Amino acid sequence: MVTCLGTEGNNFVFNAKLADASAEEAYKSLTVPVFGKGVVYDVHNSVLMEQKKFVKAGLSVENLRAYVPMINMETKNYLSRWNKKSDIQDVHKAMAELIILTASRCLLGDEVLAQIFHDLDGGFKPVNFLFDDLPLPSNKLRDKAHIKMRHFFMDIMKSRRETGRTDSTDVMQYLATNCQYKSGRNLTDIEVAHIMIAILMAGQHTSSTTSAWVLLYLARNPDWFNKLRQEQINILGSLDAPLTYDSLKQLSLHDNVVRETLRLRPPILQIIRKVVHDMPIPGTNYVIPKDAYIQCVPALSARSDDYFENAEEFNPYRWNEFDLQNKDRDEDLVDYGFGALSASARSPFLPFGAGRHRCIGESFAYVQIKTILATFVRTFDLELLNNKFPDCDFTTMMVQPKNPMVKYTRIDC
Repeated sequence: MVTCLGTEGNNFVFNAKLADASAEEAYKSLTVPVFGKGVVYDVHNSVLMEQKKFVKAGLSVENLRAYVPMINMETKNYLSRWNKKSDIQDVHKAMAELIILTASRCLLGDEVLAQIFHDLDGGFKPVNFLFDDLPLPSNKLRDKAHIKMRHFFMDIMKSRRETGRTDSTDVMQYLATNCQYKSGRNLTDIEVAHIMIAILMAGQHTSSTTSAWVLLYLARNPDWFNKLRQEQINILGSLDAPLTYDSLKQLSLHDNVVRETLRLRPPILQIIRKVVHDMPIPGTNYVIPKDAYIQCVPALSARSDDYFENAEEFNPYRWNEFDLQNKDRDEDLVDYGFGALSASARSPFLPFGAGRHRCIGESFAYVQIKTILATFVRTFDLELLNNKFPDCDFTTMMVQPKNPMVKYTRIDC
């Protein structure tokens, strides 16, 4: 494994040529047993780019507008379980449950699926980078859960066709009815089911972990609850005003809280590629040989004082200056098949990746997390249990908080 550091290292890995470095070869042993065959890293990169284009089109602004009230309602329903004046909760466990509920509501429709996520999730273990078919109990549960989830999605699509339901705004409906490869072939139901598994599983980890860290940083800095509430009052008029897609876009401080959390606690630390052709390192005499691996660690540049003043400090206000400094940056755009993106991966802040493998769920993630945050601060204050900010758990695939216990206090009682 060759580790490439700094913004140039990020760019070297993210923008490596397909002929030189492969994400598919690096990740398929981990993802194919969970997501299924025929999608994501089990297909040629050109097919993956088409699949990403399908999903991105399904996450249209029109659909995102429809999702905000759904997420708001699911969040309020879930938080109604916190029905005491004050109590203690595991905030990461809560966010994991809530992210499943809100994502499945938006991406699947009203047919909510949560019960088999845990077993399927068990397939995301580091050992599966090397061995995807070890006879581990977790892998056996993973394989059974994958089959159940695939049939769950396929049964929904079959039922919708039989009943003539066509008015759904969820991504699955779009994939099943509107998507055709360049070859002229429509997506099969199995492919749609596997893409849906990939979307939900990929977003579940990152969004639940990020949401938990957001609330933990606020609990460590409780004055931020009042600042966020005041922003809603100033812009929306009151804390009872409906949350909409357009109103969320105006809540810049909410946005900056999420961005600052992603800077300090990105859920994914390193990005890996397998070298498939000898790769010279620019400006040196070194060559990375075929069959080696390369990785970049964007989390390091995001927490470097070279790019962010007092980088270890939680300071959402820093993003106002960051945006001003970068608003006129002229970068070449490249369309890998799912929309134009900046060709540069040299930004110190890359929580959603860069290049052809940049996450297409970025817009949905921000909508989902900001809606949950805006709903949460209307109802609760938080403080850290025993005033202890959780350490990072580096034994899991995502950098999750250890023992993320908080004390909540309901503000509307």
